[in-house]
Amino acid sequence: MTEIQIGGAKRARRGYSLDEVAIAPSRRTRDPEAVSTAWTIDAYRFDTPILAAPMDSVVSPTSAVAFAGLGMLAVLNLEGLWGRYEDAEPLLAEIAGLDAEAVTPRMQELYSARPVDADLVATRIADMKAAGITVAVATSPQGAARLAPLASQSGADIVVIRGTTVSAEHVSSAGEPLNLKQFIHELDAPVIVGGCATHQAALHLMRTGAAGVLVGFGGGASHTTADVMGVRVPMASAIADVAAARRDYLDESGGRYVHVIADGSMGRSGDIVKAFACGADAAMVGSIFARATDAPGRGAHWGAEAWHPSLPRGDRHLMPTVGTLAEVVNGPSRSADGTMNIVGALRKAMATTGYSDVKEFQRVEMVVTA
Repeated sequence: MTEIQIGGAKRARRGYSLDEVAIAPSRRTRDPEAVSTAWTIDAYRFDTPILAAPMDSVVSPTSAVAFAGLGMLAVLNLEGLWGRYEDAEPLLAEIAGLDAEAVTPRMQELYSARPVDADLVATRIADMKAAGITVAVATSPQGAARLAPLASQSGADIVVIRGTTVSAEHVSSAGEPLNLKQFIHELDAPVIVGGCATHQAALHLMRTGAAGVLVGFGGGASHTTADVMGVRVPMASAIADVAAARRDYLDESGGRYVHVIADGSMGRSGDIVKAFACGADAAMVGSIFARATDAPGRGAHWGAEAWHPSLPRGDRHLMPTVGTLAEVVNGPSRSADGTMNIVGALRKAMATTGYSDVKEFQRVEMVVTA
């Protein structure tokens, strides 16, 4: 890949965001009814390859059941309010109603006032299992050693280890770091891990035995990591790089397929469509679902970065609501801005370019628009 000279001592390669690329029409089209959006990871099959991100403003035990009814997988954050408080509803309402200047210190207070309760975690998982859904839960890399085995033993079907950046080779001066490969091998549930943004980092994560790798930071609208740390992922390039790592690992491992899941920077249905075109097998989405009238955040949206105790890297955003969760996912849409009927948009894009399923759609022609 061609590098650009920034100055005398530094070169960099050009990266493209999803805003800077587009899908090119092809010579073939097909009916949207003839398109399949089904997605299978490990032993679990879903009608659509879009996951609800593990954010308190998006996924609660109740909304997880609603997402499942819409053919999707929702991921509950075990380190969020639902893992700390018996009844998180009043706290969600409080966060949604706080003034901008008061919200960060209050969130830091709420999330640090109580530790994650192991019994409560087991109860949340049991309740979701009783509803008959595929249960996916998330933990940070720091909490994985304690919470992931607990979740697996409590009946969680899929465990997500999600952070701003997750590596297979973490160096620590405070105790023994998590051996991700050994940890995943010993866990009974399949693991999705990330984020990452480069070919080499993704290849290392795939070698740990993960079933899926998250591409990105785990949030676009909800975090300010670029402002605080100067770190940003141009998602189109990152997804394409990690998809290349998937291909290389498939050859290296003799046929083991690791799913590439775009995570963040997808605020409209068109962004999601372009993520698949760049090579993603699935997309993890937060802000779009936060716009639902029945979302747990009541129109407010924030991620785990927003309540970090010493270096918060996110904001609580007040999102204009557009319709119910069912309408956001499957329509009908009453707007033309890509915030409703996101599955319909994916099906329409696939049909317009002549592809019958998501795996085929990854071969669609793309153009750079920047």
